[in-house]
Amino acid sequence: MARSVRERYDESQAVGRLRVPLAAWRWATGSGLVPAADAGPGLWSRAVVEAADPEAVRAALRGPIGAGAAADRLTQALGEPLPRCRPRVTALAVGHLARAGLLVRLGGDAEFPDVHPDQVATLARRRDLPALLDRHVPLGPDQAARRLGVRRTDWEQVVRLGLVSPAGAVSGAPTPRTLRPPASGSCRSTGPSPRKS
Repeated sequence: MARSVRERYDESQAVGRLRVPLAAWRWATGSGLVPAADAGPGLWSRAVVEAADPEAVRAALRGPIGAGAAADRLTQALGEPLPRCRPRVTALAVGHLARAGLLVRLGGDAEFPDVHPDQVATLARRRDLPALLDRHVPLGPDQAARRLGVRRTDWEQVVRLGLVSPAGAVSGAPTPRTLRPPASGSCRSTGPSPRKS
């Protein structure tokens, strides 16, 4: 029985064919070392995968850094002390920058991706870094109120009136309706036991 030849590869198949780490493949495609997907969204033709040099793909990756370290480097680039009304860059903000296409996600969680340190350094040197953060990273309610110079209660009233709508919401946060007392006997006391008199 003849074995069929694969004509298209997704990223995991290409990684397996070349025997390189997934982060190295993502960096090679994001940096232009390997051409962009040419056989559909997230798919590379056999010719592109076979033409890729596995050693060059491995050598191009100088070790990804976590979203927290990238956030610290971008915060340092904003200057010390931070400009008025400018919040620190967070690991979640790095995820937003990766979704916007400003950083290549090399691995890790989609919200807190591992990224290439050289790409973070390049982004940190950009003069328009504050504008990029403003454009691509949503503010929380406290940050928005601080940025506008209003009280948090005033901000909440503006949202309640529908003058501003949230860009997203955090799911899974407990609300007063979802909080329930634990079943009796299911909680263990961590403090000293009460003395009987």
